[in-house]
Amino acid sequence: MISRPSVAGPSRRQWILLICLFLFSLPAVTPRLYSSDEIQYFAYLRSLWFDHDLSFENEYQHFYDLGIARSDGFHQTFLELKTDTGRRINFGTIGCAILWSPFYAVGDLVARVTGAPADGYSKPYVAAVAYASASYGFLSLVLALACSRHLGLNGFPAVLAIWLGTPLLFYMYVAPPFSHATSAFSVALFIYTWLRVRRTWSLGGAAALGAAGALMAMVREQDVFFTVPVAVDVALWMASASGDLSLKLRRVLAGCVAFAIVFLPQAAAYLVVNGHLGPHASVSHKMTWTAPHKIQVLFSPEHGYFVWTPLALVALAGLFVPPFGAGRRSDDGLTSGGGQPIQATVIGLVLLAMVLLQVYVGGSVESWTVAGGFGQRRFVALTTVLVVAYAGLHHWMRARPARALLTAVTLVAVYWNLALTAEFAIGLMDRQKLEPRKNAYDAFVTLPTMAPDLIYRYLFDRASFYQRHER
Repeated sequence: MISRPSVAGPSRRQWILLICLFLFSLPAVTPRLYSSDEIQYFAYLRSLWFDHDLSFENEYQHFYDLGIARSDGFHQTFLELKTDTGRRINFGTIGCAILWSPFYAVGDLVARVTGAPADGYSKPYVAAVAYASASYGFLSLVLALACSRHLGLNGFPAVLAIWLGTPLLFYMYVAPPFSHATSAFSVALFIYTWLRVRRTWSLGGAAALGAAGALMAMVREQDVFFTVPVAVDVALWMASASGDLSLKLRRVLAGCVAFAIVFLPQAAAYLVVNGHLGPHASVSHKMTWTAPHKIQVLFSPEHGYFVWTPLALVALAGLFVPPFGAGRRSDDGLTSGGGQPIQATVIGLVLLAMVLLQVYVGGSVESWTVAGGFGQRRFVALTTVLVVAYAGLHHWMRARPARALLTAVTLVAVYWNLALTAEFAIGLMDRQKLEPRKNAYDAFVTLPTMAPDLIYRYLFDRASFYQRHER
């Protein structure tokens, strides 16, 4: 392998700038619930906190009566059908409720102090969940930055690019009560833990990795696929000649036990709500495991990930060039003992496998188009992979002309994401699909003329964006 020089992580000034950007952006968070997915995740938290059960009928009825949950089929699916245990269906998981709960406690306190209805539904509670998701989205970027630093890369430019140039932005600020920002965080925590643990594969580290994997699976079930490439990495370590095999087995067992213990809340929720260990039976009927839509989910002009988010395609190119093809470090775990070259390539392959598995799952589900949502939102979980890959690409393109080209392409991709966010929010686009030619015209011709009015409305009359679109 070719050695590469050490690269300093973000400077103190960059850290301060990043934190200030997030703090100053908090007023842009929109505290509202409007979709069935958001309501399902919220129902877990509200039901556990106030009713101390997992019966969601009163939560569903509340939002239905308010006119928030009036999408096609909501009443039939969530207020008529029942599970095998006689409870209302919930396709969500408990992980978001766990992560949101500290913020919800603050919301509960604020409601009681200010005289707002302390019923779990009022503005302080919804705001708590919204700001929680925004905070976890930001923490996913912080962890991604730490992952880049661990790999000897300065991820600061990558964090700014991925933050502004992918749907993470939308699910942090426009629709935060979805599970995607918390998903980005839990996956980031898992990848960060893996990168740290694989330095020594200590007993405590293995347990931490198992716990992080369980949290990730509780936030979004499909995120459990992130554990598969890491399991292969563990198997390679197990098969290596160095180290005592019985000691290795104990560490693997510690990881498995930690996963099982941390996953217990979700296991209990499955049994109470569905009557078995697993999601509702209808979920499996939505999957075709030959992934017939694996190409469409990436390249479809109407729904493809790389059409919605071209910056993802740019970033992922970083997994195919050095430093993941070559690298040598002795101070951060990227080298094994004795200065032997570590497998930066192996790390790159694991990250690539994570991407491919998400493509596989996204291409297997019946609702692969995610029509009605912003972007290919299931891929928000890849935030850390995108940051690390972009950081690698940015590092590799050291020459000034190449770096300038990358910056120019990034700026265009970021503007595309921002423009689509605006078009989606104000109803300027078909929310069921992309129309690239029309969307591009509106992005570069229509929106600039509307910009002053849109900025004013977003700052002072944000509700005006949603009045015509809520059902």
